[in-house]
Amino acid sequence: MKHIIDLDRFPLDRPGSDEWNALVAKSREALVANGMFDLEGFLLPGVAERAAAEIKPAMDSRSHEHRRVHNIYFKPQIPELPADHPALRKVETVSHTLCADQMPESIVLAIYEYAPLATFLAATMDKQALYVMDDPLARANVMAYRAGEALNWHFDRSEFTTTLLLQAPDEGGAFEYRTDLRSDTDPNYPGVAQLLEGRDSLVKTTRLKPGTLNIFRGKNTAHRVTPVAGDRERIIAVFSYYERQGVMFSPEERFGFYGRAA
Repeated sequence: MKHIIDLDRFPLDRPGSDEWNALVAKSREALVANGMFDLEGFLLPGVAERAAAEIKPAMDSRSHEHRRVHNIYFKPQIPELPADHPALRKVETVSHTLCADQMPESIVLAIYEYAPLATFLAATMDKQALYVMDDPLARANVMAYRAGEALNWHFDRSEFTTTLLLQAPDEGGAFEYRTDLRSDTDPNYPGVAQLLEGRDSLVKTTRLKPGTLNIFRGKNTAHRVTPVAGDRERIIAVFSYYERQGVMFSPEERFGFYGRAA
């Protein structure tokens, strides 16, 4: 892994060291302040480009086009809201997904399965441990967004998301987010409606550089990726970790996300 991750700057291989503890502390502070933290330069120079090139043939020929019209909750309805409530405004997401079983022996999977990464993430989240998924499709995905395509406003189902940008587009593809738009006790439907109408002044924008690891609390922070422009795709790896071992998606979930159950 020393030829893939910059372990001098990000000493994941030295848990408990002063340098490791300092990185964990800094990451925790950013999570509290912003609901996210970035490790820019996580990959050594040239590695993101190699990883993108490695999976591109499969992405071009075998990826699943995910095209979906949805509301910010990814749910058909919210019982306490009328169907025409502005918080249920419909948006469209379009992307192309490559599953873990379509990129064996890849740099992406090697990073995902690197045990010290899960140990570090658990420490930043103040969790006892995190584990990779057993699901052969969902454990690690790579998403590509082409011209005109976007990941639209939504809340995540999981507490946090781990991504690794492999390739930035020519234009567009910015990450926009609204920290703590809702809470576990207050759904803040008026605030959600205001966001979807483009009237929320607290929305922030960040443009990640290839090779950046991003950890993001998306359960209560609304977020999206703006439409991509130009010939160059936005390519990003998404890693799924859980607090228990053996997590698998159901066949129905796999079909909904990937167009196939196995």
